[in-house]
Amino acid sequence: MTVNELFSLKGKVAIVTGASRGLGEEMAKGLAEAGATLYLCSRKVEMCESVASEVERLGVKAYARRCDITSATEVGAVVREAEKEWGRIDILINNAGQTWGAKAEDLSLENWRKVIEVNLTGAFLFAQQAGRVMIQKGGGKILNVASVAGLTGSRQFDAVAYSASKGGIIAFTRDLAVKWARYRINVNAIAPGWFPTKMTHWVLEHKGKELLSAIPMGRFGEADDIKGAVVFLCSDAARYITGHVLVVDGGELAC
Repeated sequence: MTVNELFSLKGKVAIVTGASRGLGEEMAKGLAEAGATLYLCSRKVEMCESVASEVERLGVKAYARRCDITSATEVGAVVREAEKEWGRIDILINNAGQTWGAKAEDLSLENWRKVIEVNLTGAFLFAQQAGRVMIQKGGGKILNVASVAGLTGSRQFDAVAYSASKGGIIAFTRDLAVKWARYRINVNAIAPGWFPTKMTHWVLEHKGKELLSAIPMGRFGEADDIKGAVVFLCSDAARYITGHVLVVDGGELAC
């Protein structure tokens, strides 16, 4: 295969959760630019519809679907639709997530559970149901979105549930990679550092200078930084990589 063929996603069918904004939107656009057909999922389907309209200008099909990823019923509906329409699911990106800012000693059990349910249980439900299709069809790619916080904790702000959930995503990724390698399913994760998003807005606004001082590249992440990493791990260029966590942080963890 040529390099262009290795990185091409033409003809592939991908599901992206949390695709209505931020990193999820950029990941979806990257997959579309590489040629993939997309199912874009979010609780706010109107925002996904806007993203779908944008990516269809690239000449690919994109479907916006409302999906609460903590609901096995709603997750199953998206998976069944994609399989029925296209006969397979090639790529799953578990990106949907949320956080809750509170000190560990003050965080309520209710809010702890909300974060864990979305970030960890939601990823499990989608991986389980999409994975069943991939097993039947002979393989696929699952990419879970972790965070540097899952490797180091949330050093600059209080978000213990978020860090715990992302650490769980990393362990989940490695365990599933070992179990599903026999089915030709690659399971990897990316751990983004600081990217400007709605979720990180408060921290970057109030602690931006402090954060930048710890990043050797001297800048926050940009859209192309995440798109390239995602396309690589979802393409045949990464077919011999599984159980890996790709850190995309400008060198922060290298310090």
